[in-house]
Amino acid sequence: MRKLLVGEARCRASCVRYYLLEEASESGGSYGVQVELDGEEAALPDLSPSRRRVQELAAALARGGVTPVALRDVVDDWLLE
Repeated sequence: MRKLLVGEARCRASCVRYYLLEEASESGGSYGVQVELDGEEAALPDLSPSRRRVQELAAALARGGVTPVALRDVVDDWLLE
């Protein structure tokens, strides 16, 4: 699995990092996101086969300053769109 930095945001005195997770397979691959803050991380792999869609999600997470604690709730809402 590859982990590609998409963006960063400030959360008080800390830096939150947002990653695109890419897993290649014979059927084309899948993409997910990961958020890291001060040693805490949350990852949600295999969200979609669309790299563009998950990159847009990761960019939106960075713009919104989403932390690892809130990642699951935000992505759950995104999946319902």
